[in-house]
Amino acid sequence: MGMERQEKGKANPAAFSIAEAGFGDRTDIDDDGRERRTGTLVTASAHIITAVIGSGVLSLAWAIAQLGWVIGPAVLVAFSVITWFCSSLLADCYRSPDPVHGKRNYTYGQAVRANLGVGKYRLCALAQYINLVGVTIGYTITTAISMGAIGRSNCFHRNGHDAACKASNTTNMIIFAAIQILLSQLPNFHKIWWLSIVAAVMSLAYSTIGLGLSIARIVGGVHAKTTLTGVTVGVDVSASEKIWRTFQSLGDIAFAYSYSNVLIEIQDTLRSSPAENTVMKKASLIGVSTTTMFYMLCGVLGYAAFGSSAPGNFLTGFGFYEPFWLVDVGNVCIVVHLVGAYQVFCQPIYQFVETWARSRWPHAAFIHAERAVPLPAILGGGEFPINPFRLVWRTSYVILTAVVAMLFPFFNDFLGLIGAVSFWPLTVYFPVEMYMAQAKVRRFSPTWTWMNVLSVACLVVSVLAAAGSVQGLIKDVAGYKPFKVS
Repeated sequence: MGMERQEKGKANPAAFSIAEAGFGDRTDIDDDGRERRTGTLVTASAHIITAVIGSGVLSLAWAIAQLGWVIGPAVLVAFSVITWFCSSLLADCYRSPDPVHGKRNYTYGQAVRANLGVGKYRLCALAQYINLVGVTIGYTITTAISMGAIGRSNCFHRNGHDAACKASNTTNMIIFAAIQILLSQLPNFHKIWWLSIVAAVMSLAYSTIGLGLSIARIVGGVHAKTTLTGVTVGVDVSASEKIWRTFQSLGDIAFAYSYSNVLIEIQDTLRSSPAENTVMKKASLIGVSTTTMFYMLCGVLGYAAFGSSAPGNFLTGFGFYEPFWLVDVGNVCIVVHLVGAYQVFCQPIYQFVETWARSRWPHAAFIHAERAVPLPAILGGGEFPINPFRLVWRTSYVILTAVVAMLFPFFNDFLGLIGAVSFWPLTVYFPVEMYMAQAKVRRFSPTWTWMNVLSVACLVVSVLAAAGSVQGLIKDVAGYKPFKVS
């Protein structure tokens, strides 16, 4: 996910072109000696839609409820335009120093280092790793809540909607952590080809189920209270709560649009002709436009269905009780999606620490030893590679994220905080700075001025969103007892 990948061997020396190396007539080799890329506008657009649509869609109805009919959709559109614009800037930084004929950058981090230097690269890596850790904690929370919602949905169906149906998020987090500990021992889990396909199908499935249930609720004649300005001060919330919730909703919407981390990797799948940056800009427009229409439907129709009482997660907040089996299917899709997505997000963290440890202690058997453990026939036979350091480190990481999730199991607040922390640096600041460095934009020129105004404005939005999310966490923690049944 945008992290610097470690190369097992050195690439061909820059002094030798493909033709000079004797590969000029080969159709399976690209301009840098790597396997030829075959991606197109269609595949890139599909990758973007897959990357953008995820668990962030679950909180959009709540976010729109805080902002109302006027500001809510306007903010959603504003985030989509900013995301698309900055993605277009980032597309020009895939190659450097020239956006068409320059050297390819295979990851987001490489693009930052090539255009802005090592210092900014380290800041970018820090922002990315903080985002990845936050996402894995957030996914632990979301999965546990969805697992509990399945049991509660069945309980409500059997005993009535007023029954005292409870579920233990702590127990579900322990189950989720146990699954992740096992999956984390697979050294190449992130390379399983069908993983992104399953994630795409699951995310579209639960988003569509939530959308369909919202439409059914509206058609069923439910008259929810909605207003032009969102939740009403003095009726639904206090004046201070209105302000903090407004800020937090900005973070939730920002989280829904967080995909800049993987844009360079998506662009790296495109064939070299036509120019990758041209195709990627079109793909970004298609992907973000499609996603925004879908988000608008989910957020607006969710608000129309629930009004000011829209739940933070509209599949687990029990705005929907029936058909209970469809609510269950939606939550199962969330669980399946996030079980795999957790691994996708934590693998770069694993690889970073393990690569550092191998270089720091090159002769330590604990770090380098690989032992093949035979698998029983019921599991397909063969051998499973076990590394002592990988076993201890990855298990410790999963346990740590699970413990943090148990201490702060608050879906909306955590998603808002992740969105707020990652939006400005990764979606806005670095793409803007890289573009201006590559294009050699003069200081204090009109372009330089308005791009910096955009960056500062987005920084202010991120700070406000983070403040709202932190305030929400503080408020929730004040009345929360960890490790209890909820």
